[in-house]
Amino acid sequence: MDTIEKTGKYILNTYNRYPVVFEKGEGCFLYTKDGEKFLDMGSGIAVTLLGHCHPELVKAVKEQAETLWHTSNLYYSTPVADLAEKLINATGAKRVFFCNSGAEANEGALKLARKYGKQNGKTNKTKIISMYHSFHGRTMATVTVTAQEKYQKPFYPLLPDVYYAEYNDLDSVKNLMDDDVCAVILEPIQGEGGVHPASHDFLKGVRDLCDKHDALLIYDEVQCGMGRTGSLFCHMQYKDCTPDVFTTAKGLAGGLPMGAFFVNEKTENILQPGDHASTFGGNPIVAAAANAVLDVFNKENILNAVKENSSYFVESLKKLQQKYNVIKDIRGVGFLLGIEIDYSAAELVKELLEHHIVTVPAGTSVVRFLPPLIIKKEEIDLVLNALEQIFKKRT
Repeated sequence: MDTIEKTGKYILNTYNRYPVVFEKGEGCFLYTKDGEKFLDMGSGIAVTLLGHCHPELVKAVKEQAETLWHTSNLYYSTPVADLAEKLINATGAKRVFFCNSGAEANEGALKLARKYGKQNGKTNKTKIISMYHSFHGRTMATVTVTAQEKYQKPFYPLLPDVYYAEYNDLDSVKNLMDDDVCAVILEPIQGEGGVHPASHDFLKGVRDLCDKHDALLIYDEVQCGMGRTGSLFCHMQYKDCTPDVFTTAKGLAGGLPMGAFFVNEKTENILQPGDHASTFGGNPIVAAAANAVLDVFNKENILNAVKENSSYFVESLKKLQQKYNVIKDIRGVGFLLGIEIDYSAAELVKELLEHHIVTVPAGTSVVRFLPPLIIKKEEIDLVLNALEQIFKKRT
């Protein structure tokens, strides 16, 4: 049996996979066993942010793998402590908790919020508000705050005391807000929901509501964090909207499984020993990779490159939009971009795959472009040329 047949026979069928087996990756490109070359504009869904097999990451992982793999969080770890120091210094947060994924990071943030709400005998302060069309994960708590019925319906009943507001509609949040709310969770840019950035006024208004009702503001930066929008975290681009807790994962360790949530002064002492844990969270090998990611960011000036090259991509997409009315909208920030089209996103993803370009859909009519942050203009041109050929056939 080949790889596709084995996968179909032995692995639980929870993914609709494309019929491609990638055997190797280098930079922004993926290769099949037969040597076919594909430009990766999905980055494993916003994960391989420095491309495939970046030499600095390979070196860091090899050195750590030859030294120490795992001890558990019952002991101290130098790579983890170094990583925490770098992240705290870079973000202005007070402390960080390391885990293995975005869902776990959000799960921890929600647990923290519930415990925060119950301080000082406030047994009814348990409500959580999230946004329609959000995506926060697939655990029972995170699928509950993921306000999309298609992800929730098979798993009813869900977590109690969770309420849904309209994204970018402050009145919708106000109508749900009271002193029994312990937290509001939202994405500064909704990724899976169709690439919708939050407005500054909306985030500032939610921040003010949380302050008024002593609720935590949680930002889910699993997809929009780690440099993808041109700043280390997306919320850094908004003034007066600082969260109490924010989460990240995906690109944090450049392709290895790592998530984290960050806390401020108000929330740094809520969780105590025994309240939360992760066996593999902050594993030394993964932490070594994440340290290397941050070092490369500084050495190669990645954030400036994101701003420059994403601007080029967006302006070029707008020129295509002027030529082809198949493009209804272009949205996003940095290299978290989406184009809304007038036909099926799944169909465009397949058409691009035929042109050896890997992309990711977001809902029914939006295709996301989430390339490695190291992508160059000549590689972006490959995408633009493919889109031109595809759309030309539809006119």
